Amino acid sequence: MKLNGGRDIEAGGLAGRLYSSVGPAADTPRRTYVLLHGIGVSHRYLARLHQELALGADVHSFDLPGFGDAPRPRRQVPVGEYAAFVRAGLAAAGVRSCVVIGHSMGTQHAVELALQEPDLVDGVVLMGPVVDPRRRTVVQQALALTRDAMFSESISANALVFSDYFRAGPRWYLTELPVMMDYPMEARVPGVSQPVLVLRGSQDPVADREWCRRLADRAPRGSLTEIPGHGHVFQHTATGPAAAAITSWARAADGFGVIA
Repeated sequence: MKLNGGRDIEAGGLAGRLYSSVGPAADTPRRTYVLLHGIGVSHRYLARLHQELALGADVHSFDLPGFGDAPRPRRQVPVGEYAAFVRAGLAAAGVRSCVVIGHSMGTQHAVELALQEPDLVDGVVLMGPVVDPRRRTVVQQALALTRDAMFSESISANALVFSDYFRAGPRWYLTELPVMMDYPMEARVPGVSQPVLVLRGSQDPVADREWCRRLADRAPRGSLTEIPGHGHVFQHTATGPAAAAITSWARAADGFGVIA
């Protein structure tokens, strides 16, 4: 699945694509969600969630530099630079406040964006966050992803993920993999002052319950919710429940302003 209407964006020497679903101007402003994908993939495996959230909110999804339809950078890009790229793309789109939703490695970008731009980010959703310190090796991560693909995902989810891996290519994937593996999520989350929702599929071997519970506890305003019976890519396989969990949490969270 691919969204229509993507546009090229450039910032900081990096290039990517932004896909936006923005409603007509109204007297009552709408909530804005920003979706950030994980390593190797693109906006496509977030497209169902994008469309579901867009029924009642403005939504922006990225193909980050090096992934999807975005050209590969000539150098390794750290998490902080990806977050700065997202910030520049949102500024160009006129976004002044948002709830940022990251999946897998995208949770790292989401956390960094919240730390860099606390006035922009109203709340943070961490879907299937990585990397659990108990699985800090590439082999352990690969085994968890393999178990997830074999036992917890649908054919369409695997098709989206692995076709995007093929497009990104092993060279770029392996260039960014150390960045993901070395990011200190547990040390960074306590600095996020905004409300944080850790959201996982109950059958996800990549982001298991103990790790997600610990992460939610370390966030000053953290909470944990599970999507029963689904794996790492639950936003594709259980789009309705995932969107409902996000929107209900957003309505209940303090300090978000307008209720979407």
